[in-house]
Amino acid sequence: MKTSSAVKIQKWAKGSKRILLDQVVTEEPLEIRVNGKSVSVTMRTPGHDRELAAGFLYTEGIVHSPKDLSEIVGCQNPKSELDENTINVFLKPGAAFDPSKLTRHFYTSSSCGVCGKASLKAVRHNFKPVKSKFKISKKVLYALPDKLRKAQETFEKTGGLHASALFDSKGKLVVLREDVGRHNALDKVVGWGLLNKKLPFKDLCLLVSGRVSFEIMQKALAAGIPLVAAIGAPSSLAVSIAEENGQTLVGFLSEKRMNVY
Repeated sequence: MKTSSAVKIQKWAKGSKRILLDQVVTEEPLEIRVNGKSVSVTMRTPGHDRELAAGFLYTEGIVHSPKDLSEIVGCQNPKSELDENTINVFLKPGAAFDPSKLTRHFYTSSSCGVCGKASLKAVRHNFKPVKSKFKISKKVLYALPDKLRKAQETFEKTGGLHASALFDSKGKLVVLREDVGRHNALDKVVGWGLLNKKLPFKDLCLLVSGRVSFEIMQKALAAGIPLVAAIGAPSSLAVSIAEENGQTLVGFLSEKRMNVY
């Protein structure tokens, strides 16, 4: 799947114009189905779609462990070819599927996952507070943004992707996923953990490339992440979630500074 495409642009600089090709990030819809029933359409960057579907269902409280999953497959279109923009998640017999637990409306944009929430009360899931002895030094934290940028392959081409990455206490990159949507990038990371039986992430920290919203903290809580760091700013609700659930929240992280909330 293509994560970027070449388009012809007019590049203006210092009053002069050049015609050239530029790389832009790919944004396409992904329909997620559970046992054949449509539950969400999200705008995402193609790639790691199985992880995205699994992570979305996990952070929405529909799937609780890998044991709930039978298979995740692409759907068939009328020509009997796999449709790369539709994913069907089949649950094992006995795994309860309650569509009413889904708090998003059917369609969500790439820029905002929480926008489609049905109600404010439905936004707060009942995830347990984080219990972890995870520790990381300031020196290691300060070095993470540079490691994140160097690992973002598609961002280097387009400048238009968000990233979520997990690091261990020594600063070693464990997994990184990119997407046009912040929440999608994190869902891919969580889905990776679910499918590889690595949840909860109690001994890892999360670094996100942008700001930290309520939903980013909620997804991190669902995955059991003890420390969430961001290159951008947190929201007031993000800070509240961290305080309520034993998580450390770091904002404005760079090689020289950070704010600890």
